[in-house]
Amino acid sequence: MARKCDSPRIGLSPWTWLSGILLICGCSTLAKTQQTANIPVGNHLPGSRVPEVAIGEPQEQQKIPGNISGTVVGPDGVALAGVSVKLAIEGQSARQEVFTSEDGKFALTHIAPGSFQLTITSEGFSTQTSTGVLHSGENLVVPPISLVLATTITKVRVELSPIEIAQEQMNDEMKQRVLGAIPNFYVTYVPNAAPLTSKQKYQMAWKLGIDPAFIVGAAGVAGVQQARNEFSGYGQGAQGYAKRFGATFADFTMSNLLGNAVFPALFKQDPRYFYNGMGTTKSRALYALANAVICKSDKGHWQANYSHIIGSLTAGGISNLYYPASDRGAALTFENTAIGIGGTAILNLLKEFVLTKITTNVPGRSNSTTPSHP
Repeated sequence: MARKCDSPRIGLSPWTWLSGILLICGCSTLAKTQQTANIPVGNHLPGSRVPEVAIGEPQEQQKIPGNISGTVVGPDGVALAGVSVKLAIEGQSARQEVFTSEDGKFALTHIAPGSFQLTITSEGFSTQTSTGVLHSGENLVVPPISLVLATTITKVRVELSPIEIAQEQMNDEMKQRVLGAIPNFYVTYVPNAAPLTSKQKYQMAWKLGIDPAFIVGAAGVAGVQQARNEFSGYGQGAQGYAKRFGATFADFTMSNLLGNAVFPALFKQDPRYFYNGMGTTKSRALYALANAVICKSDKGHWQANYSHIIGSLTAGGISNLYYPASDRGAALTFENTAIGIGGTAILNLLKEFVLTKITTNVPGRSNSTTPSHP
């Protein structure tokens, strides 16, 4: 029978064997852990540096589009429809445009977060802007936007018609008075004065005919005639003076009406004296004397003064109806006409050299004593 060989006995306790087993398992686990730590991360090759990630820092939040809405009203607070609202976002070239609804509201959707500007325009209103910042995912309601009426400067050129210009000039002329009392209506200080219409010629003649100075002038002439016993057929005393005053006033009225209105309207001539005020004294004197028999037509041409000459003859013929029988006849008519032309020449000299200096309300004059030469 074969002999059995026994293994040598080692003097280790069971606790020692258990500790050894745990130590072996622990080393095995540590080896696996070290092996895992050496595995490359991502696409990094073994031996390269792996990016370090800070532990505990929050990751960047994702930007979420938001919405912008609001209301547009007018100066009175009433909602405005159809108003353009344009959106501009900082850093972006693209713009979005919407229009307000009937209740004045607008809404801009899917807007990237960030600074923005709204431009609000509507015809008849001044352009308004509104700025702000839209946060991620925010539904922003901007305060009500109030538009104000646009202030535009419009240049309007108002051109008067020739009739309106003539009316204004005539109104100025009818304010002209020698020494502030005696009418000096029939002198124009505007070289290119607008022609008077027939109606305006009658208006000016009527204005002169009812002027107190006109009546006082007739009374003065009648007094001189009374003192010199002219037209002796009228006699003396109050009755004689009344007849002379009536005849003189009739002469004045007929000469004024026929010479300044009826015939100027018929022949289309201007009854006014056009003040010269320029040149030598001789040239101005000749101009004044010539204007006793010539005048301007309504078209601005110089021509014979038919209106004044025929008006004087007509007035003289009518005067035969009320002058004494001993003083009537063609001779009186032509005599009065000649006297009228001579008187007009003398009056024109006074208008050119004297009366203008003492006439008030002359257009363009800085004061009442210094004439303005056109």
